[in-house]
Amino acid sequence: MQKQGEKFIFPGGGTMFPNGVGEYLDQMEKLIPAMKDGSIRTALDTGCGVASWGGALLDRGILTMSLAPRDNHEAQVQFALERGIPAILGVIATQRLPFPAAAFDIAHCSRCLIPWTDHGGANLLEVDRVLRPGGFWVLSGPPINYEVNWKGWASTEEKQRTDLEKLQGLLERMCYKQYAMEGDIAVWQKPIDSTCYYERSQETVPPLCDDSIDPDAAWYVPMRPCIAKLAISFSHIGVGQTPKWPERLKEAPERSHVFSGGSEGAFRKDTRTWEIILKQYKTLLPDLGSSKIRNVMDMNTKYGGLATALIDDPVWVMNVVSSYAANSLGTIYDRGLIGTLNDWCEAFSTYPRTYDLLHVEGLFTAESHRCEMKVVLLEMDRILRPEGYVILRDAAIFVDNARALGEAMRWKCEKHDEIVKPFMENENLLICQKTFWRSAQDQL
Repeated sequence: MQKQGEKFIFPGGGTMFPNGVGEYLDQMEKLIPAMKDGSIRTALDTGCGVASWGGALLDRGILTMSLAPRDNHEAQVQFALERGIPAILGVIATQRLPFPAAAFDIAHCSRCLIPWTDHGGANLLEVDRVLRPGGFWVLSGPPINYEVNWKGWASTEEKQRTDLEKLQGLLERMCYKQYAMEGDIAVWQKPIDSTCYYERSQETVPPLCDDSIDPDAAWYVPMRPCIAKLAISFSHIGVGQTPKWPERLKEAPERSHVFSGGSEGAFRKDTRTWEIILKQYKTLLPDLGSSKIRNVMDMNTKYGGLATALIDDPVWVMNVVSSYAANSLGTIYDRGLIGTLNDWCEAFSTYPRTYDLLHVEGLFTAESHRCEMKVVLLEMDRILRPEGYVILRDAAIFVDNARALGEAMRWKCEKHDEIVKPFMENENLLICQKTFWRSAQDQL
C-alpha cells in the first residue's frame, strides 16, 4: 500500500509476491490448471492482508472470502472492503469459522504465519473442514523454499526444515497429496472421497471426528483436532464433480434439499422469483446496477437468490444465513457464491461503514421475538456507508416500525405498497438512504 496525495494506492505486491500479484497468480495457475477452466470458483484467503490476492482473482472468475483478524496490522479488512473486495474479520483460533463444511474449492495462505501443526493440527483441520473434497490448499512463505529464504525470516535453516517436515507429516496423515511445489509455492490436494481415511491404522492422529457434532455447525462451535467428514455422502460436491462456473450458479446442488424446508423445486423457484424482484428494485432504486453500489449484503437469505440475480452487475454480495434458521449456507457455496452465518442479535464481524447496500427480507417476521428491532437497525446503521441504501421487505407492521426507527437515525425512507409479492401476501417494501450528517458539536 502506498499513499499518493489524498489517496491510497494498492500496487498489488505482497511479501511473497514482490513482482506483483498478477505474476504470482500466473505461476499458481500453471501449478493448478483447474483455476483456469471454471472448476475452481470459491476461495478462502487466510491472513489476507489488504486482499490483493482475492481482488486479483475477481478478474479471473474466482470469488474469494478474504479473512484476517484485527491484530497489530489493524484495519486490513477495512482497506479490503474500501477497495470493494469481499472480506470479513475473523481468526482461526478456538472456534470454527462461520462457514459450512466443504465450502471452498481452494484455500490460500501467503505468509499468514498461522501455526498449522500446533495443538494437534487444529488450525489446519479447520481449513480442511471448510475445503471441498478434491480441493486445493496453497501455502507460500515459511517454511516453503526455506533453503533460499530462511535468513530473511529471522529463523534458522534447521527450524524451518523441521517445520516443513512436521507439516508434510500432518498433511500425509490427513490423506492429502502433494500436488505441486515450485519456487515459493506449495500445493496439496484434499482426497476426493473417504477411502484413505479408513485405510489408516486406528491409532493414526488426527483421528476422524465422531458424529456428535454436525460438520456444518459453525456458530460458537469449538474447533477440534480431528477430521470432520461430511455427514452425508454426496457424489457431486467435490472439485471436478460440481458443474463448472458459471453453469453451477443455476443448477440445483445436492445440498439444496438436505436442510429443513429445502428442495430442488424451491431452489429453482427462488432463482426465478428473485430475477423478477430485482427488476422492480432497479426501477425503484436506479443506483442499483451502477458504480455507486459495490458492496452488498443480503442479511437473511436462503438460497442466495438475490446474489444470483445480481451476478452480471458490478457488485459482490455477502450472503448471510441466520444462525437460528435452517443452515442453507452449503447450498449457497455450491452454486459458486460466498456467505457467512450470523446472529443478528449480535454485531456482524466487520468494520463500520463498509457496505453500500443492505437487503433484508423476512428477518423480523422470523426473529423479532429474539431481540428488539432497534438493536438490529442500529447495527445496520453502523455497517452502512453514509448515502448507502437499505431495502427491507417484511410484514407491514415491521416495515412501519423500521421506517420510524430509520427516520430517527436520519435515514430518508420511502414505503412502497404496490410490490411484487411472491413470498408473503401482507409484505411491504421500504427503501431507505442513510444520510451524511454531523452532530452540531462537530460542526463548531
